[in-house]
Amino acid sequence: MTRATDDPTGAPEGEPASDPGFYSKGPLRLSGGQVPETTTDQRLLESKSGTDWVHEDPWRVMRIQAEFVEGFGSLAEIGPAVSIFGSARLKGGTQAYADTREIARRIAENGNAIITGGGPGIMEAGNIGACEGGGVSIGLGIELPFETGLNEHVELGVNFRYFFVRKTMFLKYSRGFVVMPGGLGTLDELFEAFTMVQTGKITSFPIVLFGTDYWGGLVDWMRDTLLAAGTISEADMNMFTLTDDIDEVVAAIGPGTNPNSANSAGSNPVDGRS
Repeated sequence: MTRATDDPTGAPEGEPASDPGFYSKGPLRLSGGQVPETTTDQRLLESKSGTDWVHEDPWRVMRIQAEFVEGFGSLAEIGPAVSIFGSARLKGGTQAYADTREIARRIAENGNAIITGGGPGIMEAGNIGACEGGGVSIGLGIELPFETGLNEHVELGVNFRYFFVRKTMFLKYSRGFVVMPGGLGTLDELFEAFTMVQTGKITSFPIVLFGTDYWGGLVDWMRDTLLAAGTISEADMNMFTLTDDIDEVVAAIGPGTNPNSANSAGSNPVDGRS
């Protein structure tokens, strides 16, 4: 998606792409003087002392609505799908990249489409594995300051302006998450999933953390600090699987179901309706 991001949610990590080529703004591809100084999300969230927002925001709501419609329309018929998250900085040649490619291939062979953020690193590995496993390779991009677009292994790609719209698509059209080593953006998606499962917004939703050395400290902190303080329950520690075993990942995710069945990816949305 962009060399300036850490992972598929697109959290910037300060390293501009050496050759951005073009800037993705929703469905638009811009370059040169057409590249905006701020992102759509940034303009939406910035505080204003005046009252211009009263006149601007109703139009913004229509754009947000259109983005939801585009996402729903593009992804509604993909069938069972699994999202893979991880760092854009872990490129080919790293063990995490190789593991991601193999995990995606095997999950795809098991009847699932693969959804990533569509960028480089772990995301690219996930998309390659999807193609190798005969599954649909999906990338959900996001507008960022150094956006370079989706990687070449994405077969079905959608670019978004708004993070919250994009996150809804990951949750609505995935039947589970595989979380590879990653940074702030990966953590954002991980804890979003934890919250949705804990509060019952999504059910029958496997979450797999791959890499005990990488994620073990976080799991220990959750148990020794959060659980010990009573801010989470023992059941919350059972929301996920922590493993280094690819076979265990595939088993935890399970096979894809019939796209027309009640348990298909398109029937496990955030709001409980397809």
